[in-house]
Amino acid sequence: MISTPLSLDPASGSELSPFDFLRPELDRVESRIRAQAEAFDPAVEPYVAYILNTSGKRIRPALAFLAGGATGGIEDDHHKLAVILELIHVATLVHDDIIDGAEIRRQAPTANAKWGNALSVLLGDCLFSHALMLSTEFENSTIGRKVAISANEVCSGEIIQTQRRFDLQLTRQDYFEIIRKKTAALFAAAMELGARLNGQSEHVCESLRDFGLHIGTAYQIYDDCIDLIGEELDYGKTLRTDLNKGKLTLPILNLLEGASERQREKLNRLLIQKEPIDLTALANIADYVGSIEASIDTGQALIGKGRECLGVLEESEHKVALLGITTFLSVLLEGCRQ
Repeated sequence: MISTPLSLDPASGSELSPFDFLRPELDRVESRIRAQAEAFDPAVEPYVAYILNTSGKRIRPALAFLAGGATGGIEDDHHKLAVILELIHVATLVHDDIIDGAEIRRQAPTANAKWGNALSVLLGDCLFSHALMLSTEFENSTIGRKVAISANEVCSGEIIQTQRRFDLQLTRQDYFEIIRKKTAALFAAAMELGARLNGQSEHVCESLRDFGLHIGTAYQIYDDCIDLIGEELDYGKTLRTDLNKGKLTLPILNLLEGASERQREKLNRLLIQKEPIDLTALANIADYVGSIEASIDTGQALIGKGRECLGVLEESEHKVALLGITTFLSVLLEGCRQ
């Protein structure tokens, strides 16, 4: 088990954090994110304020700033982009917590735990619509259109994942398509649009988009591993929700792939009957540790591909920080080894 978690979190204060020199930008965007609550009806504002104060690690804003800084400079539009992407992300967290029945996020009660599912669904909808409204303010209409496309991808990924719960025919290809949409799409948008705001070429924009896709996918693999092996007190959120809710993540797909027919039948029976499955049950079914190890190896390979995408950038402190993210995420993944 991991006893002392690392976090790819701009606010974590970790010695390994690649975000330290972005502190002025991140502090400014944090204020702008929290100020968004004032745009809502006074009856709604307290609910939105609570969500914006307790959700999100601000990774996507940091990526938008790094992409902007590495391709010409950080302007006010980059701050606007950072706010928009974070609002979309927070909206997905609100809806995720409802679907998963999660009660804790970032060591605080989730919206659904405080106010119930009905109100929380509507709060998530408000955040989505507000983000898309803000995205219409860019002079370049391509930016707003791509933000909308990314939001659509995130929602589509969540729908497909929900649709495929307890689906024992789910393949690794299906899994990667789901997390490309639900997680990596916003990482990719932050990188691509951060460069596009600076008028960079399609080649540069697409390369940075690919970086975001690779890193976002690797980060989701890390999160999937943590859901199985992490401790709730360490990570500040409800864990063990994926498998019990029928989400077949990469470690479980690896487990099924490496199991004997008899072992597969046993795990399939537990899943179909929706019985609670603890780590002891998994360890008794097949090579559980090997399944985690294989997932980590896959994540590390994606991180390597991400590093290659940064070859289009000239040397700068922002590029160094982007490379630092790959190293940081690699450390996180290695910390999941049993």
